[in-house]
Amino acid sequence: MARVPRDPEDETARILHLQHEVDQLKEAVASHAVVDQAIGVIVALGRVTPDEGWVILREVSQHTNIKLRNVSELILIWGRSGEMPEQIRVELEALLDQHGPTQIPGAPPLE
Repeated sequence: MARVPRDPEDETARILHLQHEVDQLKEAVASHAVVDQAIGVIVALGRVTPDEGWVILREVSQHTNIKLRNVSELILIWGRSGEMPEQIRVELEALLDQHGPTQIPGAPPLE
């Protein structure tokens, strides 16, 4: 059972702790949504399953040493602007090619 604060200092500390937890949960939900949307882009682009899309996204992140959320955000920006950093584009194309030949629209022609 949770301890009930007795003095105002305990109550203030508990409120601050709970606010910090709420902030972390909000960030986690937002991050999860961005990752899910990026998986959707990969699924549509590569005609792969959602599970394969997750693996591809995770591997792009690992191979480029860029945080998963940041890679996801860059993929979503690409979906709106058509621009993607070359490092991510090359890795994404290579991983999608493992599941069948795919070229990202707007990318230089494959050789």
